[in-house]
Order: sequence, then structure tokens, then C-alpha cells
Amino acid sequence: MPKHEHTHTHDPAHENAHADEAGPVAGGAEFWDGRYSESTRIWSGRPNALLVREAEDLAPGRALDLGCGEGADTVWLARRGWRVTAADISKVALGRAAEHAAEAGVGELVEWQQHDFSRSFPEGEFELVSACFLHSYGDFPRERILRRAAAAVAPGGTLLVVGHAGGPSWNPEALADIHFPTPEEVLAQLELPEGGWEVLTAAEHLQPMTDPEGRPGTRPDNALKVRRLA
Repeated sequence: MPKHEHTHTHDPAHENAHADEAGPVAGGAEFWDGRYSESTRIWSGRPNALLVREAEDLAPGRALDLGCGEGADTVWLARRGWRVTAADISKVALGRAAEHAAEAGVGELVEWQQHDFSRSFPEGEFELVSACFLHSYGDFPRERILRRAAAAVAPGGTLLVVGHAGGPSWNPEALADIHFPTPEEVLAQLELPEGGWEVLTAAEHLQPMTDPEGRPGTRPDNALKVRRLA
């Protein structure tokens, strides 16, 4: 993938959105295991820039990393003292992420769980639930999953949802047929009870990245950060 901070598994925007789906069901565990098995590393190995920006001032506690991929966000959180439940659909990704965490000396702070979020979800409450680039192919119930993510936030805790807002600068129409929701749309989809949450961030950001030829470019991403009051 291009050299930028996107690390998570369920992300059609990094590939041809009309990829051949004649093999394993697009978006399923077998599909993603095969995708990760194509190379020794898919993502950059760096934490997502918007996670760093939005979470660096939070006091460490229990964190849930949804769609942890190869574990860059998980490792960053654990290094800052968070106890992380890291979940992904791909066993290959989870194994690779566990190796990275062990190499970083934070393996004991992480619990790895395999989940197809359309069917199962990690148990417990968390001071931070992070869903960075939780996009996927096929019939992926993202809105329902994000509502479940909000329900997993402990009182006083934070939910961070980061997503794409459009195509890259060198090909802005590449994924014009895909609707990437705005932060305001994500907030409405969460159906949060009135008076129970505080919106801390709802904004779009241009993230630096490189094109397939290694030239500098940008991509619009957005972030919604909300805090549970009670």
C-alpha cells in the first residue's frame, strides 16, 4: 500500500473496489487471510495519524482496537500504557500483529481476539474504543457494528471512528461510486441517547500520503470522537 498511516484490515479504499470476487467471499475471513498472506506486510507499520492526534492526551485504561490488522495502532496504545483488546477477522493478521507486539515488548498488555463483527463482538467495557478505517467489501453492517462499539464504551470513555472521506488527490474519482459517510452522518447513525454523549471532534482532515509512483499527495479522511457522559 502507499506509505501512510492506514493500518486496518477492512479497507476497500486501498484496492480496486471492483476486485475479482470469484474466490472467497469478499470481506470474509478466508478472503482477508488470503489478502494478508500475499506479503509479509500490507500496511505501513505506523499508527494511524488521526488515532495519535485524538488519543495521545487520553489517560490510559482499557482499549478496544476494532479491525486491528497488523497491530500498529494496538502497539502504539500498549506502549502508552493501555491494556488493549485487539480484534480482527483475519487469523493471519492477528498472528502477525502478535509478533509485532512481542517485538515491541508490549505483548503482555494485549489480548488478541478473532471476530467477524457482523456475527460476534468482544465482550466488556472500555475507556477507549477505536474503529479506524472499518470499511469492508460485501454486505458489511458497519452502522450496526459502530452502534455496538458505542455500547462498549465505559462511562467517561471515548469512541473514536476514523474513516475515508473520498479518493486520493491523484485520482479523486477512483471510488466515486462508494459513499463514505461524513462525521455528522456517522454521529446520526450511532443513534446516541440525547444528553448522554459529548461530541469532541467531528472534522475532515487531509492526510499526506504517496501515490503508487512514490510522489507526494493527500487523501481526505474524517474523524468522529465522542465521550460517554454516563
